Amino acid sequence: MSEKITVSVIKADIGSVAGHSTVPDEIKSLAEKKLSEAKEKGTIIDFRVFNAGDDLELVMTHRKGVDSEEIHGLAWEVFKACAERAKELKLYAAGQDLLKEAFSGNVRGLGPGVAEMEFTERPAEPIIVFMMDKTEPGAFNLPIFRMFADPFNTAGLVIDPSMHQGFRFEIWDIKEHKRVIMNSPEEMYDILALIGSKGRYVIKRVYPKEGGKLPADEPVAVISTEKLFEIAGEYVGKDDPVAIVRAQSGLPAVGEVLEAFAFPHLVSGWMRGSHNGPIMPVPFRYSKCTRFDGPPRVIAAGFQLCNGKLIGPVDMFDDPAFDYTRQKAMEICDYIRRHGPFEPHRLPHEEMEYTTLPKVLEKLETRFEKI
Repeated sequence: MSEKITVSVIKADIGSVAGHSTVPDEIKSLAEKKLSEAKEKGTIIDFRVFNAGDDLELVMTHRKGVDSEEIHGLAWEVFKACAERAKELKLYAAGQDLLKEAFSGNVRGLGPGVAEMEFTERPAEPIIVFMMDKTEPGAFNLPIFRMFADPFNTAGLVIDPSMHQGFRFEIWDIKEHKRVIMNSPEEMYDILALIGSKGRYVIKRVYPKEGGKLPADEPVAVISTEKLFEIAGEYVGKDDPVAIVRAQSGLPAVGEVLEAFAFPHLVSGWMRGSHNGPIMPVPFRYSKCTRFDGPPRVIAAGFQLCNGKLIGPVDMFDDPAFDYTRQKAMEICDYIRRHGPFEPHRLPHEEMEYTTLPKVLEKLETRFEKI
């Protein structure tokens, strides 16, 4: 058995209180009870349970590798139990992200979002788990690029010899189901040409380059890229992505990783998954979506790993240093909300195909006449 550690973050919207706002403590406690039993059995080394808005987030460590049937099966059973309780409590959208009835060895394609990585734990291994609500996987494109490729964000790219050679980006075309691996800084402009189209090209993983401090085949960042509408065939909720980022010693410092969220950039999602709005970094206690079911937000849980045990979490955005970012986000909210149903607040027409708008347009079909 490999002695590498695997960190798995698996999330699903299984029901919330007061519309799409937050996961109740009772549901989180049920998830913790189930994962405690799995820890006692030795299935997992350690775990933490969070919520980002209306999404239940399971953070697990183990030695079973990526895409382990046992770990994914455990997450599926936890979500199923929580969804059953959510239905009993008549929670909103109970079981929303469980799109298939039966588990088939892997939660990919069943609805839950997954970010997991297997790597050799260093003598000091800081990791940050980012969890977003009311947005899409491409919302991570800009901050992940900034962390690992932008010297104006990450000073280490310029002044740390162990980072100076840059990183490799694995980018997925989530419409055509293809991927490409590209090098930064050599192909920086080509990388940006792709990832600027965040609804289609999504950063999936970041790797070190050969000859650095870390093994070149072990990822240093990974993002969930599941697109729910592609599984369900229609809009059933935004994808609400998660990411794991390793830091320090040949990687961006924790402060450089967090700095990437100091600018509340525009992302798709928000109300009915149909609007652009700013991503707001918030502490755990503000992880409930209220204004116009938003705005889109991100929480960050910081840990040190110790033989797979999770030391933490530290609530990384619970800091007045991010107050200005939150204030700026709310100014952007006020500005863009005044557009009401007009683009660019509402998403462009092609992205609305997966919402309920086509049903409205269907009614008008017979009333259009040729010009």
